[in-house]
Formats: sequence, C-alpha cells, structure tokens
Amino acid sequence: MADLQIEPEILPPSDDRIFKVLLTHPNAKRILIDIVSAVIERKVVDVQIRGNELPAMDINEKAERFDVNCTVETGDQVDVEMHCHRTVEINNELSNFINKYTYYLTDLHSSQKSRGVKYFELVKTYQATFCTYTVFPSLNNFINRFSLRTADGTLLTDQLNMVIIELSKLNNILNKPIENLSSFEMWSLFIKFAPDPMHKNLINDIIKVKEEIGMAKELLREISKDEHERARYRSRRMAETDRISDLLTSEEKGRIEGRAEGKIEGKAEGKKEILALFKQGLTLEEIEKIINEEK
Repeated sequence: MADLQIEPEILPPSDDRIFKVLLTHPNAKRILIDIVSAVIERKVVDVQIRGNELPAMDINEKAERFDVNCTVETGDQVDVEMHCHRTVEINNELSNFINKYTYYLTDLHSSQKSRGVKYFELVKTYQATFCTYTVFPSLNNFINRFSLRTADGTLLTDQLNMVIIELSKLNNILNKPIENLSSFEMWSLFIKFAPDPMHKNLINDIIKVKEEIGMAKELLREISKDEHERARYRSRRMAETDRISDLLTSEEKGRIEGRAEGKIEGKAEGKKEILALFKQGLTLEEIEKIINEEK
C-alpha cells in the first residue's frame, strides 16, 4: 500500500465533522468495525449505523452533535464521537462534561425496546468520546474506561460503559515501537497526526502494519478533495475562532469592569467611614490616623 503523502490542505480527522464523515463513508464499514472493536475490547463482525444524517451547512452547524451511533451483531449499542471544544466548567470541575456524556449514555441505553424483553436480556451500551484536549490531568493513561461499580471498586454491571480518549496525551507513546502499539493506540495516533508533516514517517509505519488505517488514509484524501467539505471546515473553524475571541474579549472586559467597580466601591465605602467618624466628633487628624492604622 502506498505511503501517506501529506497534503498541505488535508482535512484533520480530529475535527468532529470530518471524523463523522470519515466513519460514515459508504466505504468505511471495515474501518468502523475496527474502531468499534477497539472501543468494546472484542472483535466485532458487523456494524450497522443508525441516524447517519449530517446537519445542513448553516450558521449553527458547529453546535450540532456529530456522533456515530451504531449497533454490532450482538445488538450492543455503541456511540462514537469526536469532541474538539472544551466544555465550559465552573471552578475547573468536570460536572458539565461528565453529566453531558452520562446523559447521552443513559439516553441511548434506555432507547432500546424493552416491551416483551426480560431486563437481563438488555444489550450493553457504550459511549466513546475522543477529545482533542485533556479531560483528566491527574490520570496518566490517555484511554480511561468508566462503568458502574461499588464503593470498593467491584463491578456492579457492565451494561453502561463510558470510554474517554484524550488525544492530548499521545506524546507519551510517540516513541513506542510500532509492533508494541495496540489497535487503539494506532488509531488515536492516526486521528491526531494524519495531517501533520512532522509525523509522516510514524503514520506511514503504522499503515504498513494496519491495513484499516491505510484505508482510512485513502478515504481521508478523497474527503479532503471535496470542495464543499473544505468550505464547511473553513467556515466552522472561522466561526469557532470568532466564538473564542468573543469569549476571551468578554472575560477581559468583565475583569476590567470588575476592577473598576471594586475601586468605586472602595472609594464609596471609604467616604462612608470618614463621614461616620467625623459625625462622632473626631478631628481630621484623628480620622486620618485611624484610617492609616486600618491599612
């Protein structure tokens, strides 16, 4: 199979829309089977995609969820998606991110038909999210799996499974011998570094040992030649850049206004204090001494 020739304008599979376009391509079934196999940690024979619609191009397109919802031959449900933009959190907590994907996971799990089905016959559900940023700074692994467990760590049920893949942590495996890389590691490296000329040799070496990634490379080339997809990509990147710029500007404006309000409030409180002391009959010298002592 031919080596990957990095093209200047190749579209990155780490973009959420390109990720979905790639995995739902008519010729990508074998690619999706291999990725889903890595997600659920067992060999998958077949996958069927559900809800494959891509949103129309419009100003709100960047807010749409580009997930790949599918089932495997056993009926297990797997939802895979790329997440490019960090979820806004309060006090650096993860409640927004975790609650968001817990909602997706449980919503998908409860969507399966239960009438006439015994509860022990319900299939397993997986929510796999690739993130371009770091979610868990305190965890070294770039792949982390979560399920329902008791307080001592004993697995309660394997019905609900959340898999978080942090592409920002891949530098830890860049020097790992190709023959020692897992399938999940190979796919993650390809997804992050496919368009990067600095890692051309690495991607080529991976392609030589994993045919499915070679197939993904060819499809990515084909998608990158689509002028409509390139236009959508540029539009989404510009919209995201504008959004981040507006957010940073608003934050800076808030800090400036906050400092100004603080100074005004400080002066007002100072005037009230001086007036109260003056009413008590203190001289200006005595008031000045009290204020200096408080400082």
